[in-house]
Amino acid sequence: MSEDALTTVNIDGAARGNPGPAAFAFVIAQPGRQPVEEKGCLGHKTNNVAEYTALVKALARAAELGARRLLIKSDSELLVKQMNGEYRVKNEDLQELFQEAKELSRHFDSVRLQHVRRAENGDADRLCNEALDGVEGKKPAPAKTRERPKTASADRRDAIRADAVEALEAAAHAWAQGDARTPRPVDVWEQLWSILEDHGIIRAARGR
Repeated sequence: MSEDALTTVNIDGAARGNPGPAAFAFVIAQPGRQPVEEKGCLGHKTNNVAEYTALVKALARAAELGARRLLIKSDSELLVKQMNGEYRVKNEDLQELFQEAKELSRHFDSVRLQHVRRAENGDADRLCNEALDGVEGKKPAPAKTRERPKTASADRRDAIRADAVEALEAAAHAWAQGDARTPRPVDVWEQLWSILEDHGIIRAARGR
């Protein structure tokens, strides 16, 4: 493999109940090599912590494999925008993982993060479910399931509100700069929908 070859990394994290039983997974694809897959359980965590844990573990493994240029794909829009500097990381539980991911990224020649729809992240999604189903004793699910509890705790409501407000504040700041077309209202709606999905409030019903 040439030193400038691009390594593609798909990451995923899930928490059933959010917070609840959580898992991470990643798939590393390097030209001319068999893909490297890894998955594992994390105990009782939030979905966002699981997503960031997947990123940190994938970066560490990619370094071990000698990768130099990374394209990281994630279906967590929040993670991608935070890592790309578009959103701030306000949640204390994510601050340490965010800083660790930034530090690990410095060991590569380049690291680019790209948001993809869940349907484009199928292998990592499958591995996450396999890890969770191994813990819960169920058959592997065909797609990620973030179950919604009957009632949401005050902490959970605060987390949802913080993520949604952060997305809206970022959009309002961009619009205040004078370009009412960027971001498009439909893109802001997609961000809010993604936040609600990540917190298990709604299910992925639009083919994400």
